[in-house]
Amino acid sequence: MKYYIIAGEASGDLHGSNLIKELKQQDTAANIRCWGGDMMQQSGGTLVKHYKDLAFMGFIEVVMNIRTVLRNMEFCKKDIQQFQPDVLVLIDYAGFNLRIAEWAKPLGYKIVFYISPQVWAWKESRVKKIRRSVDKMLCILPFEQDFYKKWDYEVEYVGHPLIQVIREAKERPADAPLSDKPIIAILPGSRKQEVSVKLPIMLTMAKHFPEHQFIIAQAPSLDDAFMQELTGAHTNVSTVKNQTYALLRQAEAALVTSGTATLETALFGVPEVVCYKGSAISYFFAKRLIKVKYIALVNLVMDKPVVKELIQHDLTEENLLNELTLLLRDKPARDRIKADYAELWSKLGEKNASHRAAEISFAIARQ
Repeated sequence: MKYYIIAGEASGDLHGSNLIKELKQQDTAANIRCWGGDMMQQSGGTLVKHYKDLAFMGFIEVVMNIRTVLRNMEFCKKDIQQFQPDVLVLIDYAGFNLRIAEWAKPLGYKIVFYISPQVWAWKESRVKKIRRSVDKMLCILPFEQDFYKKWDYEVEYVGHPLIQVIREAKERPADAPLSDKPIIAILPGSRKQEVSVKLPIMLTMAKHFPEHQFIIAQAPSLDDAFMQELTGAHTNVSTVKNQTYALLRQAEAALVTSGTATLETALFGVPEVVCYKGSAISYFFAKRLIKVKYIALVNLVMDKPVVKELIQHDLTEENLLNELTLLLRDKPARDRIKADYAELWSKLGEKNASHRAAEISFAIARQ
């Protein structure tokens, strides 16, 4: 069968790579063309576009790059028509992928959407478009199934793909030590515009904790010169590439930008502070459109403030210092967080999401 998979971010590349591995096990003749990253390519997909050329974050950033977005959209449509896949598998990346689904469905393409767009956070009315355009929606958060029921749309909860990934990572032999000092991990994201805003604030902590080594998980999309410009003044700051999980296995605490990384950090059991700061205009619109109580997936799944969120104006050196001090020096606070993390793992279930997503995609391709 022929599969066309579209992922537009680093997390989508991870989940897409595991999906490709599962597809190739279940369908030995699988021919996979994809948008994603290095991991999807290494897993056997023919890479068309790298996510580093696609990632624009925030309302104003998308508007500023609208010509590039539209060019990518048109290129994608032509490429799909030339490839003629048996099924389109769309991984998250809602702004782009929902438009592709709307275009593709009337042309007769079968569509699986793996990792639901966060329609429960804003613009619930998009469910109507999803219902018209998507043959099967695969959800990875336990509350999403109930959300879609309100809209009379049957979806499947396949479990969270990170459970299997992190279980396997924890079972591997211990990695070589990344530092002889206690480690504080920094996960600043993969987009230059977000890193340039948030990372300088995160790095102010280095002077307050000279006995710790601050290690940044540098995304493949961020070049060394850019990172050196931001980190050069700090003697107890270093970076690692392609070693995020090794870093989290060794970290005592973490400063994490919002997104999948907040969940990864929690599943590794590392107490964290969630940091978010965007452009003033993007934040202005987001504040008025987004309806959820929390931005961290940990807090959303648990429906309570398990980890501290420092958002926009609250992300200051003083506030970050207070929260990081609490994580490092208040044992009852650390114990409470770790107990909540154990419950989080249980809530996300023991399903192998990648295996189930591949099963469904293969079945729909054969229809």
